[in-house]
Amino acid sequence: MAQRTGILSVPELQKLVDSGEIDTVIISFTDIQGRLVGKRMSARLFVEDAIEHGAECCNYLLAVDVENNTVPGYEFSSWEKGYNDMAMIPDMSTLRLVPWIPHTAMVMADLQTTDHEPVPIAPRSILKAQMDRLAKMDLVPFVGTELEFIVFDDSFRDAWAKGYDNLHPSTDYNVDYDLLASNRVEPLLHDIRVSMDKAGMYCEGVKGECNLGQQEIAFRYDTALVTCDNHSIYKSGAKMIADNHGKSLTFMAKFNEREGNSCHIHISFRDSKGNAVFADKSKEGGMSDMFRHFLAGQIALMREFTLLYAPNINSYKRYQFGSFAPTAIAWGHDNRTLSLRVVGHGHGMRVEHRVPGGDVNQYLAVSGLIAAGIYGIENKLELEPMTLGNGYEADKPHVPTSLREAADLFENSKAAREIFGDELVKHLVNAARIEIRAFDSAITDWERVRGFERL
Repeated sequence: MAQRTGILSVPELQKLVDSGEIDTVIISFTDIQGRLVGKRMSARLFVEDAIEHGAECCNYLLAVDVENNTVPGYEFSSWEKGYNDMAMIPDMSTLRLVPWIPHTAMVMADLQTTDHEPVPIAPRSILKAQMDRLAKMDLVPFVGTELEFIVFDDSFRDAWAKGYDNLHPSTDYNVDYDLLASNRVEPLLHDIRVSMDKAGMYCEGVKGECNLGQQEIAFRYDTALVTCDNHSIYKSGAKMIADNHGKSLTFMAKFNEREGNSCHIHISFRDSKGNAVFADKSKEGGMSDMFRHFLAGQIALMREFTLLYAPNINSYKRYQFGSFAPTAIAWGHDNRTLSLRVVGHGHGMRVEHRVPGGDVNQYLAVSGLIAAGIYGIENKLELEPMTLGNGYEADKPHVPTSLREAADLFENSKAAREIFGDELVKHLVNAARIEIRAFDSAITDWERVRGFERL
């Protein structure tokens, strides 16, 4: 693909540093929770040293909970092992401007040990390993992620002070495809879209969604690693831009009892010459044998791999009857009631995986999609007949209904251990169980309302 506006070469960065237009470079990566983390560096030091040698950070960043508390159960990082350093090695193909932070550029990093070995449990490393498997099959994955979020007129600090209760959504009613009420949020949405374009992304557009204050900004598909890097930068940047506007927004899977925030993931493969391999006009539905095996792999491993698509307690609140979030593990043509929605033709022939929510770690999810697809292709799994009609009423296997169930399925998955290795399986299961223990010990507002006086 052509060079994207906003992406910087090293000589371009050097020129901006020399002129004083850039004085800071953020070197960043995505943690297990899917958050963009890293450090700000002097641009001069970055050019003189970090481009070649990288920068250090503590390896506990891949072994903490959402509160950044050190927690037990990780073999990779612990008090016993001394919480060693990792090296953040910049991937200079990702160097870009970040217009929402003055005088700043940003680069994504690969993580290495101090012995210069890749960190295998780092989300970017996990995805690259699955892409390497595909490359040996002469295949390249193309991916698009569709993130929904809810905008509030309260600032992030005001929302925190309120305990995230009684917040004022930016729209007052269902604004799905609405152009009137959504216009009230347009100053923020426009700033996000334009800023992301200037940071090297291809913004397609924005539309209102069903929940109060809910919107979706979509970006053009790209190769899997580029899309996943962009996803992290966009998600973090959108929050920063909202903060600059005195507003807040959330990507959490289910903020309230109305529609949740999804992150539908579109994926297709091409060969190394750019030819479509999921499409075949001579086959039923225009779907190639490879695509049918790919889909069969998704169905075969979806329950076992759901931890990769729904990593949090709150993730599972989305899977409600008639909610546009799937419950049935099945596929169909352009059917939004199913987990796997097949759309497009030719190079656009693809599947939309509807299980992930806005809280997903996209590197892990796309790794799971690729791995399940390879599983189906290598084993030549036969695709079941497509499901017609209302998937919520179909007699099909159900998406796991809790993080506890998903963690157990992943832990006991022979395929997960063979594909990802015992170390990663143990790491992700431990992360899930840390969250489960924290939730099990918490007292919720729901319990207080029901039990304070009446029980």
